[in-house]
Amino acid sequence: MTNLQLLWFILIGILFAGFFFLEGFDFGVGMSVQTLAHNEKEKNQIIRTIGPFWDGNEVWLLTAGGAMFASFPYWYASLFSGFYLILLLILVGLIIRGVSFEFREHFPEERKGIWNWTLTIGSGMVPFFFGLMFVNMIKGMPLGEEGNMTATFTDYVNPFSVVGGVVLTLLCYLHGLNYIALKTEGPIRARARNYASFFYWILLASLVVFVWMLYVKTDFFALHFVTTVGLLIGVVLLTLTAMAGVFKGKEQLAFIASGLTLIALVALIFTGLFPRVMISSIDSSYDLLIANASSSPYTLKIMSYLSLTILPFVLAYTVWSYYIFRKRVRHDSAIEE
Repeated sequence: MTNLQLLWFILIGILFAGFFFLEGFDFGVGMSVQTLAHNEKEKNQIIRTIGPFWDGNEVWLLTAGGAMFASFPYWYASLFSGFYLILLLILVGLIIRGVSFEFREHFPEERKGIWNWTLTIGSGMVPFFFGLMFVNMIKGMPLGEEGNMTATFTDYVNPFSVVGGVVLTLLCYLHGLNYIALKTEGPIRARARNYASFFYWILLASLVVFVWMLYVKTDFFALHFVTTVGLLIGVVLLTLTAMAGVFKGKEQLAFIASGLTLIALVALIFTGLFPRVMISSIDSSYDLLIANASSSPYTLKIMSYLSLTILPFVLAYTVWSYYIFRKRVRHDSAIEE
């Protein structure tokens, strides 16, 4: 394994971490439209909190997929062909979620309900099926010698993958609730804190089940005991920190901690996979490794130069956009023009 191969494996992990930190609260806000708001004014208020950001945050996913395609084409081929149906459902969730923002603005008040529901359902579908996919990756799938996956329904949908999907969905929902509490004024702000204080108990119970199944179903503890235990402790501590922030009314602390929890979870997955990118449940000799799944050294070198040139501008624009739209969103009834 070369330094460039390791660098791009880490960069893809960072891109997915950035996606779940930023798009994670978008998903949570989308799920809150039908679960948190009591009327159309509150739904509009919730949606306005992510209006300037949601489409830009999705770019992190596109960049992660593009980087995987260019730097690890064999990983990309095995992952996207083997998880084709799961990724199709993720795409469906992204589509119905994306069009909901536009369509609900052009429909009369009495007909907005369908688009509120598609926004909520699409926002829940994406993290759930991502959780399903990532858990199956770390559990191991029937990957053959040539990198072809021959999986059945139970390989995709099983207790461990469902728990993983639920945990990731809960994390995104709570991240969104913390963001709503941070970015709004009025009744919706207090209600977001109340909902979060309840759902954090469910998340803690789900994390206990997830950790137990991670120990039983994967080789993470056998191969990477120190990093696995360290990151799991980090996930729990960050969850407790976010929970404490909710109960004490420290909204910024709760939001940052819930976002860092998602980053720690991505780090857990990528460090557990290392030095593999796909795990075969048939034979460990069929595992797809970083060393043999990557592009040529020249390709990785050119990509590194381009990325280091463009990345500072992308990060600067992202920070600037969040700074410009940093104010809280008020309830319609409280806005005076």
